[in-house]
Amino acid sequence: MKIGVLAASSVASPDAIAPVSGFAAVAFPEVDLQFHPQVYAKAGHFAGSDEVRADAFLEFANDPGIDAIWFLRGGYGSNRLLTTVMPRLGPAARNKTYLGYSDVGFLLGALYARRIGRSVHGPMASEIRRQKGDQTVARSLGWLARKDRTGLEPGLDAGPSKGRPAAAFNLSILTAMIGTPWLPDLADHVLLIEDVGEPMYRFDRMLWQLAHAPQLKGIAGIRLGALTDIVANDPPWGEEPEAMVTRWCAEMGVPYLGRAEIGHTQANRVVPFGIA
Repeated sequence: MKIGVLAASSVASPDAIAPVSGFAAVAFPEVDLQFHPQVYAKAGHFAGSDEVRADAFLEFANDPGIDAIWFLRGGYGSNRLLTTVMPRLGPAARNKTYLGYSDVGFLLGALYARRIGRSVHGPMASEIRRQKGDQTVARSLGWLARKDRTGLEPGLDAGPSKGRPAAAFNLSILTAMIGTPWLPDLADHVLLIEDVGEPMYRFDRMLWQLAHAPQLKGIAGIRLGALTDIVANDPPWGEEPEAMVTRWCAEMGVPYLGRAEIGHTQANRVVPFGIA
């Protein structure tokens, strides 16, 4: 299986290339990781200019010899590519899996909205550098190469989420997509959310937006993943995240379905969009 690796957002992490390549060669010998030269590009905050990043994505997406695209890392910037890349995706792009999360959610959501390929929320290649990062990236490589279900978010196969379509997003990315043509129709989906680096008042504000967005009416329920690197409130916020999500779910008129094993952590699990 040939997997193309590129960086659609922030300056990439080329120091992850050697360790993730070595791990894949031993643990997944059927995988051939192809790193686009663009992963070494820099343009201020970004892994190359918008044009460079868009061209890299289109080259790999439209190459019938590449089976999947695995994003090297997130950050910020994949949204800036959407108006360029989406109209230029050809037949080969429809047969691929696209795997990443965080800022890459812009691309995953836009692809899913247009039923182009298979969008998957899951660990990215640079996460080999985490403690026990081999276990983290193995979930993604296992799904891509073998459709190994052991790396899936466990709630997808159990409880009220079982048998329902699902989608997973970083909440900051999801709320930024509301009101745009890039947000997919998530009616009847269980929505899994996570976030990183936000104070609780911003998390609450995003949940308010989620609860009142007309585009999200009809979802089947919400599950809460990890909230990491929380910025301290002054004064202290005084409400736990689960209580916040439960309150806003009630206002939205959908059930809160409990915790989910996704987020900016070593334990991040794989969530294919739709039904796994």
